[in-house]
Formats: sequence, C-alpha cells, structure tokens
Amino acid sequence: MILPVRRSLALTARRGCRQLNLAPKILRTSTQRRVSVASYSTTPVRRLDAFHTQLEGSNSAVLSSLKTTPQTPQTLTEKIVQRYSVGLAPGKKVKAGDYVTLSPYHCMTHDNSWPVAMKFMSIGASKIHDNRQVVMTLDHDVQNKSESNLKKYRQIEEFAKKHGVDFYPAGRGIGHQIMVEEGYAWPGTVTVASDSHSNMYGGVGCLGTPMVRTDAASIWATGRTWWQIPPVAKVTFTGLLPPGVTGKDVIVALCGLFNNDEVLNHAIEFTGTEETMRTIPVDDRLTIANMTTEWGALSGLFPIDSVLQSWLRARATIVAMGLEVGSSGQFTHEKIDDLLQNQLTADPGATYAKSLYLNLSTLSPFVAGPNSVKIATPLKDLEAQNIKLDKAYLVSCTNSRASDIASAAQVFRDRAKDGVIPKIADGVKFYLAAASLIEQKVAEDVGDWQVLLDAGAEPLPSGCGPCIGLGTGLLEPGENGISASNRNFKGRMGSTDAKAYLASPEVVAASALQGKIAGPGWYQKPEGVEKVIIGEGNGDHVHDKAVSIEEALDRLIAEAEGVIAKAEQDILGGAAQETAAAEETLTEILPGFPEKVEGEIVFCDADNINTDGIYPGKYTYQDNVSVDKMAEVCMENYDKGFGAVAHAGDILVSGFNFGCGSSREQAATAILAKKIPLVVAGSFGNIFSRNSINNALMGVEVPRLVQRLRETFKADKTGEKVLTRRTGWKFVWDVRRSKVTVTEGEGGETWSQKVGELPPNVQEIIARGGLEKWVKHQISAN
Repeated sequence: MILPVRRSLALTARRGCRQLNLAPKILRTSTQRRVSVASYSTTPVRRLDAFHTQLEGSNSAVLSSLKTTPQTPQTLTEKIVQRYSVGLAPGKKVKAGDYVTLSPYHCMTHDNSWPVAMKFMSIGASKIHDNRQVVMTLDHDVQNKSESNLKKYRQIEEFAKKHGVDFYPAGRGIGHQIMVEEGYAWPGTVTVASDSHSNMYGGVGCLGTPMVRTDAASIWATGRTWWQIPPVAKVTFTGLLPPGVTGKDVIVALCGLFNNDEVLNHAIEFTGTEETMRTIPVDDRLTIANMTTEWGALSGLFPIDSVLQSWLRARATIVAMGLEVGSSGQFTHEKIDDLLQNQLTADPGATYAKSLYLNLSTLSPFVAGPNSVKIATPLKDLEAQNIKLDKAYLVSCTNSRASDIASAAQVFRDRAKDGVIPKIADGVKFYLAAASLIEQKVAEDVGDWQVLLDAGAEPLPSGCGPCIGLGTGLLEPGENGISASNRNFKGRMGSTDAKAYLASPEVVAASALQGKIAGPGWYQKPEGVEKVIIGEGNGDHVHDKAVSIEEALDRLIAEAEGVIAKAEQDILGGAAQETAAAEETLTEILPGFPEKVEGEIVFCDADNINTDGIYPGKYTYQDNVSVDKMAEVCMENYDKGFGAVAHAGDILVSGFNFGCGSSREQAATAILAKKIPLVVAGSFGNIFSRNSINNALMGVEVPRLVQRLRETFKADKTGEKVLTRRTGWKFVWDVRRSKVTVTEGEGGETWSQKVGELPPNVQEIIARGGLEKWVKHQISAN
C-alpha cells in the first residue's frame, strides 16, 4: 500500500487534468527538398565526414564544411541538439539539415541489449565509454519462459552488472515508461533508445528519438553517434480539449486526418496558448508523443511549461518525503530549479519546415483502423456499425499508466449496480498490463486495478506482450480486437486475417463491456461543432493569411524562373544540353564499389509497408534465426507470395513511406538475406534509411518510377490488385553520375533522372558490410 499522501500526490500528478475534463533518407530525387541521411540527400551535397568521430579520441565531430549564421533563430529541437552536439566549430549554430555528432544524455536498450552487446564486442570494444549514459530494460518478451529467452535475459543482466549499467529486470516495466518515471528522459535533453517509440520522451520536454542496434553499440563504445537534424514541423493546438476527449483521440485524429506524409521524417514541436496546453496533462502528452512515431515523425516534443513543471514538482515532493517513486534519484527540486533557470524555448522567428494546426474544441473521440493508423473514424460512426468485438487490450507504454487504468475502471464503476461491478461481455477477452510496476501499484492502491479484475480482465506482466505480438492473447484469424496501444499494422498483434483497432482506454473498456466497439458516453459535444477544424498554419487566420501571401509570392517567383529556364532551353537547344553535360559532376567511386547497380524491377504496390510487413515481429527477438529463414519470411506479413515471385538480384520497388514502424534492423537484413541489393521507393521511413546504411543495404527514392508503375500496372484481369509483381522493367543506378535509368519493358520507353549523390564515406560503410564492420576496421586500424 502507498501512504495516503502519496496517493493524493500521485493522483494529482497523473490524473488532475483528465478529472477536470470529466467533471465539467534514402536517396531523394532532385525535385524534392526534404533531406534525410547523407547518402540520400538531393539538396547541394555536403560531404559527410562525421562517421569517424564515433571513435573515442577523434577531434573532428561534424562536417567542417558547414557554415554558420551566428544570430540565426533556433527551434526548440535545434537548441536541444546544440547542447548535445560535440565538436562543433566555435560559434556554430546547428539547424535542420545539419549532420552532427551527438552525445546523448541517455541511451536505452531493451530485449535487444544482448544483440547490441554482441555488436559491441565484435567491433573490438571491451569497456562502455560512460556507463551512466546507458540504461538496460527487459520488457518485450517477458512472458517467454523458454530456456533460450531466459538465457538471453541472464546474459543481459550479467553484462549490465559487469559494466555498472542501470538495469531493470523483466516485469519491472516497459522501457520507455521506466525512462520517464525514473527521470532518465529529462526535459531539455537528448535521450535515445534502440526502439521506435523513443519519441514518447517528448511528452516531458525531452528530445527522444530512435536509434538502431548498431548506433547503440557505437554509443556504448564511444558515447557518440551521428545524426542529421530533421526538418522541424510546428503543430499548434487551439481551443480546449472537451470532456470525454483524450490525448489518444488527439493523436489518432492527427494520424488519420493529416495522412499524406505531412510530417514524415520530421521533428515535431507541439505548441499552443497556456490555456490550451493546460487541458493536456503529462500522461496525455506522453501518449501523443509516443504515437508521433506512427504519424511518421522522428520526434514529438512538448514545451517545458507550467503543466510539466507541476508534474516534476509533484514527483520531486514524493521523493523528498521519502515515498518511493524510483531508484535513479533524478527527481529533486534542486535539479528542477536548474532546469527552469536555464529553460529552453524556441526563438521568435525560428524557421519551421511546415506548420499545422488542430482545434481541440472541435475534436470528438476517434478510433484508428482497421489495421492502419491512417484510417481515423469518429467513434459515433463506428458505434452505428455494431462491430462485434472478440478481444480488448489495455496494454503498452502508450496508454496503460495509472490514469489510463483509472479511466477504464470508471467505465465499469459507472455501470455498477448495488456496488457490483459488471462483467465484460460474453465471448470477449480483456487483457490488462500496466506500463510499469509503479503505475500498477498506484492503480492497485486506489482500487482501479481490482475493479478491472472484478470485471473479468486477465492480468499480464508489465511489458510489451500483445502490443508487439508476443505472448498471451494474440488475435486469431477472423477476430476483431481493440487496443489502447500504438500500432495496429496487419499481423502485428496476431493473425494477418484479424482486424485491429486503436482507441482510448475508456473506449477500450466500454467496448469490452458491451461486446462491440462503443464509448462510455462521456463526450459532450460543444454547441456549434460540426467537424474537426484542422489546416496548415497556426490556426490564427490573420497571421496565416499573411504567411500565405508570402508563400504565393514565392510560388510566382519560382514559376517565373521556370518559364525563363524553359525559354532558355528552347532557344539554346542542344547547346544548353551540351553545357549541362559538361557541368555534370561525377561522384568518386571507391575501389571495389560497383559503379552501377541494375536488375529487373519487382513491384510491391503499396504505401506504408511497415517493418512488421517486411520482417514479422514474432521473429524479431529470436536471435538464432538463420539467413535462409530470414529470406524465407521476408515480406510475408505483406504478401505471403513474395518469396516465390522475387528472385536474387532483383530490384525491389515499393510506394511511399516504405519501412515505417519499428526500429528492427532485420527489416533491412531480411531483404539482404533475400539477395536483393537495392530498394527503390517513393519515400522511406527515416529509421529504415538509417538501418539500411548501417547494414549495407542500398536505397534510392524515385517517386516518378512509382507513378509510372502504377499507371501501367493497375490490377489483374479479375480487377484485384497484385501485391507483388514481376514487371519485366529494367532499373539501372549509375552511382558515378548519380543518375537512374528505367527501361519500361522490352521495346518500352527508356528515361533517366538525377538522384542524390552516394558519397565515398557512405560507400565505404556499405562496402565494409555496414557500420558495425566499418567501426571494427577503424578500431583495428588505430
């Protein structure tokens, strides 16, 4: 039991605002401006000389060629990165697009800690550079009691103890929740993890972003890794969050209403007036930031404001009174004082790549799915469809904190008769797992946990479990499930023939109670609200109008320049072409690296093919999967027929946002196991781009090719879309000339276009077999 004073403080910190509401890159073509990793950029090429600075003792940390504007206003993201970049030139102000060498405040690994340790040892490292920087948690496969998994867990614990690393065993909680409640994810810092939902740390004003296993090994060995600052998008909230609407509804609506890759590979900064932001408590901010991953972003950062300050003070008070919160000792009033005295905010006039807004007052409860976060439907519309439910889940780091459990319990309390808690509907299974033991104990002490057990919920150990498709309670073929977790990709939570929906904890609980997708009836529609108000800009129509006029002028200038350029081409004709050819720049090709990569195109005609589709989650934490098995299961969650259609040496082409989702490196290595050397897409998820470079898989973005393939191959004779198709088209990537050439079948049209340069330093990483082997070579050479 926790003491009454702790109970009061805990509920104040966790549930206050919600109670109030209830009561009242891979290579880009030359036509695109967005920037990803070095080898995949099309803006004027900057030679990436930062990789070798991951080695301890190196003096140069960033591109020496980068220039600076001393008084350039910075976004909050840029300011935080500035603090955690090493080796910057004197006076250098970092900005979006810059490559930096980062020394993160903390780096967390979970069940993948042992594979990271194996990489760490294989590169010749023997001592962790800074053991206070590293945190290890066991959370993904905690229900697995097989000897092989228990052995891996023992190895991780022994490794952590040997190196003096903070370690949290299986059952203690989900790593991201531990990072927040133990204070490792501290406001104003950069904290990374080898997991795609590191974005969650943005809910407490910490710039959280995912790294991959190879990056984690580099951080262990050197304390540093490379990063390119993404373009920064500003998302402004206006209005007030209505009663019965939660942070989950906010992010589900954002994912579903802005569903055309508006924030793909961006860093997001959330902002709004103090009145607006006060309606979004920290727990809801964590939910929103967590699922910016599903929205396609690399981070989701909330401001260090009065709401966060109150949350920090409450936790520090609990610690000061001797009431246990955690063991890391991060929460002290002195540390908070220092944070506020050196508080970071975005500069007036800071440059944002884009601005979006959402009027919270117009928002109602939303549900995502089935099987996609890009499909968001108002709850009332799904309620009218009477969608039968088989399983419900209140699990994951997204929405299983004490405040979420309280909301779910309240649904059952509201329906109690004579003090008897009602049971969940016949035929429905309801699974419950807290985000951490600390959150579970708070829920137990106030009685919320027991309410859900009395209703028939089946408790699971604190961990990822069903969210990632591991352990008890997975969806069977033909079943419908609704979850408060973050990701409902086809096959992630069980069978590829099941349907998964995402919703808030109260909607999940109400659905379990009624046996169909339903809400608790808490939402109170504001008078005059007929639709969700969203748009580009800040939601301030006077300001946005001024900006739109400026943008219109920019477009007119660009159009005029285009007309002039076309006229010059028409007048000069061949002479202009000869001049362009003469000015063509050639990329240096390292000895042994192929000047050209070519093959037949195999087309997987879909956008948003995620890492679960590329490499099924059930294999992700099996460390002994053979290369042949990886090749066999490659793309099977997307198309079970892929393995029979695709052959070694083919060029895999897909749609937009390929490789979105989790940080698993196997999404890249499984494609390599299939002996496919190159992936082409309209666009890539950034973390897949990073994994590709780190694991020696080449990639290039050619949106025009995707468009041409879709125009040519629309459907088969029955009218059904072919998931994987041999096209007979030939693709050639001329690395030296940074140009791709496509021949559209025998006797078909041949066309070419420029793409970004693959610089020699990235060629070297790929030629060495990936970043791990490159670092090993560098260590041995020194």
